[in-house]
Amino acid sequence: MRNATSIDAPAQQERLHVPAELDASLRARQAWISPKFLYDPLGSKLFEAICELPEYYPTRTEAGVFAAFGGEIARTVGTGSTLIDLGAGNCAKAASLFPLLHPAQYVPIDISAEFLQDAVARLQQRFSHIEMQPLGMDLSGPLNLPDTVRPERRLFFYPGSSIGNFSPDEARDFLQRVHAQCGHDGGLLIGIDLAKDHAVLDAAYDDALGVTAAFNLNVLNHVNRLLGADFDIRQWRHRGFYNAAERRVEMHLEANTAQLVSWRGGSRRFEAGEWIHTENSYKYRQSDAVGLLEQSGFAATKVWTDPQGWFAVIHARALSH
Repeated sequence: MRNATSIDAPAQQERLHVPAELDASLRARQAWISPKFLYDPLGSKLFEAICELPEYYPTRTEAGVFAAFGGEIARTVGTGSTLIDLGAGNCAKAASLFPLLHPAQYVPIDISAEFLQDAVARLQQRFSHIEMQPLGMDLSGPLNLPDTVRPERRLFFYPGSSIGNFSPDEARDFLQRVHAQCGHDGGLLIGIDLAKDHAVLDAAYDDALGVTAAFNLNVLNHVNRLLGADFDIRQWRHRGFYNAAERRVEMHLEANTAQLVSWRGGSRRFEAGEWIHTENSYKYRQSDAVGLLEQSGFAATKVWTDPQGWFAVIHARALSH
């Protein structure tokens, strides 16, 4: 088995579609930018910082669930799997499980290929016995795994409630794509943020230090590079809040002044107070989370939660096609 620290990049072809995708979303009646563009190298580092903030409960709450139930989780999911880490980021969450899960192969997937490359290179030094196959991939598109990914005992790992970035319908479609790659003996280990008091949610997505604001504003720098745009981040402010009617946290960027923004092939005038929608984070009741998995072809075998019931880690077995 080979150790791999170079990125296999199906995302390279996807990058050809990025300008058209951004052009269309910025021209939409309600301008928006896909949350995947939040994660350039700087955005990925800023998100790491967000995870350390006292207001941002999901990371430490999920980590507490794994710390409390790690042995039971390992007995449930088994060892020696092909561990496929969806939206891997710095790979830290999966790496913390290596001593418990002893994966035969580790396949981290992230849209920020450069950031992932560096993370895997460091990780390979610590776990040289584990074969690693990093993939640069946009998870909003097709989930086509190369032949270098072992087909046996695939365990898809999707922590951090990243599933909340999708609408419920989009989440079901995405999980169905995951199910299609599970094979006859695969499964899913997923973290899902649960519904809770809106004050907790508002603080988590609009922290006092302003790190989340910097993370959100940085997407405009990324768009400037990708699209040749001339957004001036000093003319925008961060908005993050819980929308109770939609059961989701929303992030937006609000124009401080009226301004004309131009990019290759297009432009748009934004009025003062106009918003660009950058991210949603849906919050689930536990029963709805289990129902979502069942609609996607999985059978939830075990649910673990923290004492407050703020966050759930669920193992789900892929049902036969």
